[in-house]
Amino acid sequence: MKAAILAAGESTRMRPLSAYVPKHLLPVAGEPMIFHTLRGLRAAGIRDVLIVTGYMEEELRRTIDDRDWGPMSIAYVTQTERRGTADAASFAREFAGDENLLLMYGDVMVGPGTFEGLVRAHRESGLALTLSVIEMEDPTAYGVVVVGDDGCVKRLVEKPSRDNLPSNLVNAGVYVVGPELWEAIEKTEESERGEREITDSISLLIERGVVGAYWLPSWWIDVGRPWDLLEANELILRDAMRRVDGDIEEGVVLKGPVIVERGATVRSGAYIIGPAYIGPECVVGPNCFIRPYTCLVRKVKIGNAVEIKNSIIMEGTNIGHLSYVGDSVIGRRVNFGAGTITANLRHDNRPVKVTVKDQRVSSGRRKLGAIIGDNVKTGIGTSIGPGVVIHQDSRTGIGVIVDRDIPPGRLVVADQPRRVLDVTRM
Repeated sequence: MKAAILAAGESTRMRPLSAYVPKHLLPVAGEPMIFHTLRGLRAAGIRDVLIVTGYMEEELRRTIDDRDWGPMSIAYVTQTERRGTADAASFAREFAGDENLLLMYGDVMVGPGTFEGLVRAHRESGLALTLSVIEMEDPTAYGVVVVGDDGCVKRLVEKPSRDNLPSNLVNAGVYVVGPELWEAIEKTEESERGEREITDSISLLIERGVVGAYWLPSWWIDVGRPWDLLEANELILRDAMRRVDGDIEEGVVLKGPVIVERGATVRSGAYIIGPAYIGPECVVGPNCFIRPYTCLVRKVKIGNAVEIKNSIIMEGTNIGHLSYVGDSVIGRRVNFGAGTITANLRHDNRPVKVTVKDQRVSSGRRKLGAIIGDNVKTGIGTSIGPGVVIHQDSRTGIGVIVDRDIPPGRLVVADQPRRVLDVTRM
């Protein structure tokens, strides 16, 4: 069976992390998010993959093609105008031909056994389309699926209110589709936003009683907002095995499943508790404390006496000495001045709120630090509040308290009164 991945969107909810890189290349456990999906497809026996691209497609293609995918062949097609998920899926029609196709959203990540089980379930059902589902306590932000006793999908309701929940099953965005889907897409009308949605196309097939459901055997996550990267990182690192290929100086303590890639250096006095990932050409320490679920992607430098906890720090970033980074996502080529602190907990212990697309939303997380875009620089002694977003190319001066988001390309300085006293007369 072939597979197609929809990866054309601009990922505006992931800003500022996606300002200079497509969301599908953002790192999870040391690798671009889409790499985990491609490896899973390869392990399931998929040999031909089509990626529907759009936003920053050249960088997406270049990064994927730089990796050797063995027997798996990867092709690309460009969705020049983003006119909805049904429109994006239609670009895979010629690729699929008259055969079944595994079709999925590029910002979805799934656990082991998903692809194999879904393909097997679809073949056994003989139906036109099989969609994967997973139970959630609060499914109101997703498409909710109603499944009958016969295993066929009866309804697909987009983002219902809590008072009108028809079930707790969520559409996971991973399908096996037959040629009937392409006919349904042709009949799909545009939404109020002027887009054609694949869920509307699937609903046309549901009316015909030819859509089945497959319960996911493992974890699932929709990586739509910056803090979702932290959860995905945790899910992947949870199964990590200890591997040390880098240079470990005398006096370093490694506890549990710690991965230190070739070319990395961990200096004396560093204390690292796994699961944790130290990428190629990273330099850690001396005298650092790296706590579980930390991911240092590549060429990251961690200064003396730094503590990092449950954070993703991307390529080329420097964290100056005496700094603390907790529950944060830090972009590429960021420089933290000495003593930069990220707060990650509200005093009232309520979930941390974050601004996404100009709206304040709850992250659902009791602990969440900063979201920091590429090329940001902080002055020494900068303190950053929980849930604060510092957009790409911005700066802070010495001793700045950042309790509000900083837009792109801004310099924030502390405006404080100063007195100069003559100590000889005191």
